[in-house]
Amino acid sequence: MFYVKLLTPFIVGLIIYFIPIPEGLNSNAWLYFSIFIGLIIGLILEPIAPALIGIIAVTLAVLFKVGPVGSNNIETIIKDSVAIKWGLSGFSDSVVWLIFAAFTIGLGFSKTGLGERLALYLVSKLGKSTLGLGYAIAIVDLILAPFIPSNAARSGGTVYPIVSNISPMFESYADKNPRKIGAYLVWMGLASSCLTSSIFLTGQAPNPLALSLISKNGVMVVDWLSWFLAFLPVGLILFVITPILGYFIYPPEVKGSKEIAIWANEKYQALGKMPTSQIFMLLIALIGLVLWVGSSFFKINATTTALIMIILMIACKIITWQDFLGNKPAWNTLVWFATLVTMAGGLKNVGFLDYLANSLGHRLSGFEPFIATILLLMLFSWLRYFFASGTAYVTAIIAVFVSLASSIKGVNPAEVMLILTLPMGFMGIITPYGTGSSPLWFGSNYIKGPQFFLLGGIFAVIYMAIYFLVGIPWIGFIIPHLNFH
Repeated sequence: MFYVKLLTPFIVGLIIYFIPIPEGLNSNAWLYFSIFIGLIIGLILEPIAPALIGIIAVTLAVLFKVGPVGSNNIETIIKDSVAIKWGLSGFSDSVVWLIFAAFTIGLGFSKTGLGERLALYLVSKLGKSTLGLGYAIAIVDLILAPFIPSNAARSGGTVYPIVSNISPMFESYADKNPRKIGAYLVWMGLASSCLTSSIFLTGQAPNPLALSLISKNGVMVVDWLSWFLAFLPVGLILFVITPILGYFIYPPEVKGSKEIAIWANEKYQALGKMPTSQIFMLLIALIGLVLWVGSSFFKINATTTALIMIILMIACKIITWQDFLGNKPAWNTLVWFATLVTMAGGLKNVGFLDYLANSLGHRLSGFEPFIATILLLMLFSWLRYFFASGTAYVTAIIAVFVSLASSIKGVNPAEVMLILTLPMGFMGIITPYGTGSSPLWFGSNYIKGPQFFLLGGIFAVIYMAIYFLVGIPWIGFIIPHLNFH
């Protein structure tokens, strides 16, 4: 099975390459497209580390000298130095470094134990009822989301350990009484992680990656604060109703118990006085949040803010330089996203996106601008069913939708792409594999496959309906006040 997964991307890429080149494309563009499709197949199957798959794809593009600016002309001769400079260009992308830095900031929360302290405190205060416990889970994720751009890390490092300790207290296990309380808590863990992934630009790594790819394709994007403001009304509504929706759509048998609050309070008290490292981490997080929110006022880039936070964390001995160097998930993400940014940007360079815009754009010309935007939103959002990774999903289709949005007459492509990208986080709820935290919660086995898909579909429809009714009109109203760059 391993070798099948390993060879499939190469075989698919070769098959595409030997298909007759469509009219309007040249051999360079078609070769690049075949390499790109092989990359996407590899990211979906994951026979090896995704970052390594990205390196292989970039290396092939550099080796065949396709992808750099100017290669859309078949007669252009690309020098080796130009090709490798293009291949490594993703490592100079500020958004890639923002994601890397945010992973390092997340290390500070886990190493100091600040995330665990926060979770236990909230559970001790809200855990007397099961509904209150659902809100406690959501609040923990909400607080951590701006600083930890991996919903899998937030869930796995803080929320899941709490849930896994609470459920057995009521003899609620995956194979025995799952609906007693465990299934509800598991679903709240997933739903809250998906929701906070939409509320904050740094709530999940695919968000800034998407904006980087949109920007590289010539469309302006928003900053951290503008993203937050654009989603704010929908975010508030969904945050308030999500625990209630779960409580009535997938109700727990246990409605409340003082045992949970007592257990959490005992664990919290056992932690003792907040150590200096946690106080420093809290202050640094607040500084970072203020600089992110006030980036346009302070004239400090979001990536610069993240790097400042890392320097402060090392200076305050929250993490060491060796911790920084040894943070394998962060470095792996840096390499992975740098290669993806390069490969996705190459689609425009070789002229493939212009070809798609010309081929598909006319099909939208018969619709009113608003209807065309809604059709793009529905297509963009529900394509998530076919991707087992939010990152692969963004890499594969974001540039195509930039071209389609740009082809709609009478609309602002920047506004259309903002409308499309804001729901990316909460739409991860639709499948057991749609976002980083999904496999963790689904793997707990408290909710079986058919139920998981059904719940995901119900919540996705409700979330999207509220986004239609509240979010899109709000974006139209606030768009003149948002900061695009």
